[in-house]
Amino acid sequence: EFFLVDRTMYALRPDLKITGRTLVGQLPPRHQQLEDHYFGRIPSRVMRAISELELECLRLGIPIKTRHNEVAPAQFEVAPIFEEASVAVDHNLLTMDVLHKVAHRHNLRVLYHEKPFKGVNGSGKHCNWAVATDRGENLLDPTVRPETNFRFLVFLLAVLRALQEHAPLLRAAISSSSNEHRLGAQEAPPAIISAFLGDQLNEVLDAIDENRPLKNFSVPQFQTIKVGGTVLDVKVAGLPHIARDLTDRNRTSPFAFTGNKFEFRAVGSKQSPSFPVTVLNCAVTAAITEIVADLRAQMGSKPAPSDDDTLAVIRKYIRLTRPVRFEGDNYSDAWVAEAARRGLPNIRTAPEAFTYLLKDKHLAMLTTDTGIFSHGELMSRYHILNERYAKDVIIEAETLKTIVGQQILPAALEYRKSLAESAAALKAVGVEAAPEVQVLNELAPLVVALQAEHAKLAAAVQKLIDHESDDSNKHAQAACDSVAPAIAATRDAADALETAVADKYWPLPKYTELLLTI
Repeated sequence: EFFLVDRTMYALRPDLKITGRTLVGQLPPRHQQLEDHYFGRIPSRVMRAISELELECLRLGIPIKTRHNEVAPAQFEVAPIFEEASVAVDHNLLTMDVLHKVAHRHNLRVLYHEKPFKGVNGSGKHCNWAVATDRGENLLDPTVRPETNFRFLVFLLAVLRALQEHAPLLRAAISSSSNEHRLGAQEAPPAIISAFLGDQLNEVLDAIDENRPLKNFSVPQFQTIKVGGTVLDVKVAGLPHIARDLTDRNRTSPFAFTGNKFEFRAVGSKQSPSFPVTVLNCAVTAAITEIVADLRAQMGSKPAPSDDDTLAVIRKYIRLTRPVRFEGDNYSDAWVAEAARRGLPNIRTAPEAFTYLLKDKHLAMLTTDTGIFSHGELMSRYHILNERYAKDVIIEAETLKTIVGQQILPAALEYRKSLAESAAALKAVGVEAAPEVQVLNELAPLVVALQAEHAKLAAAVQKLIDHESDDSNKHAQAACDSVAPAIAATRDAADALETAVADKYWPLPKYTELLLTI
């Protein structure tokens, strides 16, 4: 997912140029609430750009397939056909580079930041993940009768076990200062990692656990339309039966099963998918190793496990992984309380998530157990993630400090001066100046409030710089705890002022021009 904005407007926004997101700005009266962009046609200029992108990608061997509008104005999405993970990651990054160049040729600028505009949906990468044999057989294909497909059930439970044991690692793998603005914002999965399987698969697991027959999903639910386990019969002779997916995709889930794969929706649009996918691969590998060891212990001296042996292990892991399965609304407060009761971690900030890379259990899994990372490599990645987080926050703070001090406050003061001169001139000729005086009185506290927050922001960022800790995580945590809230407070004050200052005095293109001019 990405945004496309007019390049001329982009050039007039220093915050977009420096940080990739708008640090000030009020939503226009109409933005995404009518869903008219999501269900509307792609604008002509954007269609030309994306069509050219598709041609360029096909020349490079990238199997790009899908293009459509996304929820927010000026937001779009493209998607390829699945490939092996290493190739898919390379093609993903290559697509980003090609899109950047193509957009430039159409006088557009592509924004990959996860949350470039406050108040409308952000952007992510929906990482659709499955595991297959060397002959291309998808091990996450439930087939017609998943309840008897033991191979599928073992690999499904391995993924659930991986989430249960190493969810903090997945949270760390998708964490950054930019993705923090998106996660849990009613558009992307929250910080609690859980899995959604859908009614049918949950019934399969519950029935196996309870050693009872399956409920019949093929019983008709309506008089006129038959809803079966795999098809939807609309009772119109001229129309074919429609394939039906019983996983009932849950868009609030961070890790949802969608037919024959899992969709990891928390990956940020700006980041490379390589680290999240590698961490997921490692966690599932460790879980498979654990399950295989249990199978070997269960079968004893037999040459191969019997169905009873396999079922015994499957039941064990169904019970172990039950806490990580959740079918409801992941955005609700009730889920936060329920997740705490289940013992699932709720990691709210990126610096906190980074610390889990060095926790004994996760460190051992990534290094000695799977051998994917060396200890030195993981330490390096840990320090880089923390350092990048702190630097990103400081850059945003310095940029906002400059914009407010050199553009927004001078514009507000110029507007005040104009109003004061107008009021004085009116009074001099004996005309009532009450309207001008009223606007001045309303404007004054907003200017004072912004000046105060601007000063606090300057003090907070200077303190962070002057007292930089040798511990990279403590430095990142300090940026998160002190500077990030100061940025948010300064923005709120600036946005309040935007609504009060006359448009001709405002020094920056507003959201109306940025989002609705393509």
